[in-house]
Amino acid sequence: MEDVMRTVKSADPATHCHIEDAVELNDDRDAQSVHPSVDHAEIILIRHGQTDWNIDRRIQGHLDVKLNEVGRQQTCVVADRLSKEREISAIYSSDLKRAIETAEVIAATCGVREVIKDPDLREQNPGKLQGLSSKEAASLYPQIYEAYRSRSCDQEIPDGAESKDQVYRRCTSCLQNIGLKHKGERVVVVTHGTVHRSIYRQARPNEGPSPKVQNGSISILHLFSRDDWVIKSWGDHSHLNETEEKL
Repeated sequence: MEDVMRTVKSADPATHCHIEDAVELNDDRDAQSVHPSVDHAEIILIRHGQTDWNIDRRIQGHLDVKLNEVGRQQTCVVADRLSKEREISAIYSSDLKRAIETAEVIAATCGVREVIKDPDLREQNPGKLQGLSSKEAASLYPQIYEAYRSRSCDQEIPDGAESKDQVYRRCTSCLQNIGLKHKGERVVVVTHGTVHRSIYRQARPNEGPSPKVQNGSISILHLFSRDDWVIKSWGDHSHLNETEEKL
């Protein structure tokens, strides 16, 4: 039987970040024993819909890239699924276009008046690597690219780029504040891949590789306190079966 996905964060979180193929982590025991109540916030974490740059393996970073047709389809399917579930109290989003587009469709479909935009939910800033394909980045800026691709979360990246630890600090602090503000409520947060990995690291600091999440996937967290997080499910993309998946 799987271990319960409720973890109190250790004082010194793991300093190495790993990435593996997308998986789903569903703990039946946790889902049965932890029900929505006033002692926690339920966070519906969504990775933005697909862009052409996702297909091209181009580093998006803080650049504004719009959704492609598949991404728009994914967003509509996500919104339709959420509209049939329990009421959403608020929707938060990264302030980058691909996340805002995703969040606004969800808001319109689920009857939420506004999308609250927060730059702390942005993707990692890769500095000079923004806009480059992986091949181009490795050729033009080999040292920067090597640091960017490092599995060590405290690896500094030259020329003003953001380390994974810096992303971790800003996005987990943001989510902690959202959770404390919305106890007893269900909240949607639309963000990016590196932010997902940071949140997983916060919730399960002693675990191994951080599972990858597809565009348009849904993960569910329960936030009880700043350091007490439960993962109910991770990277669920079953609702996307009818969309054209190019990744």
